[in-house]
Amino acid sequence: MNKKVIGYVIAALLIGSMVVIMVNENLKKADPIDKSNVLIESKDGSGEFAAGEVGLDFGNLPPDFELTTLDGDTLKLSELKGKKVVLNFWATWCPPCKAEMPHMQNYYRNSAEENNVEIVAVNLTSSENRGVKVVREFIDSYGLTFKIPLDETGIVGEEYQVFQIPTTYMLNTDGTISQIVKGPMDEATLETLIDDLD
Repeated sequence: MNKKVIGYVIAALLIGSMVVIMVNENLKKADPIDKSNVLIESKDGSGEFAAGEVGLDFGNLPPDFELTTLDGDTLKLSELKGKKVVLNFWATWCPPCKAEMPHMQNYYRNSAEENNVEIVAVNLTSSENRGVKVVREFIDSYGLTFKIPLDETGIVGEEYQVFQIPTTYMLNTDGTISQIVKGPMDEATLETLIDDLD
């Protein structure tokens, strides 16, 4: 081998090692989240809401959708009525989403069942440069066990006006919107917002 090829091989090995170290440090770690840029919108009690109407305002029923998960199961949002729902929109390339996922998994593992909560994390698959493959790798590396439907066409993300990710709609047991969170949540914030759901 000539020196140039050996140099490329060494550089590739160093870069690969650095990536592996960086990924391992970030995986499954629920680091503190900077909440300075997080916007939580909720009703202030001063207005009348058109409860039961379909829309994205507080008191509305959000648009129903039916998406397929990586496991090939079909998830229909309206079938989750009766549960408190954390409806999250995310992508694998989004750093705040990466920071949020371990917190969501910790809450799901430790508290979701006893609190009648379902976490539905809609992956904006149409924005992923390697599609479903990178989503599967992400889910496996973070050990995620909550429901992750795939928005492969981007239609659901558009319908929910997801312009910033992560964006999360907190839904009451009657299916209506209680809060909208734009930005990442840590486990404590998630618990507080879920406790406020009816």
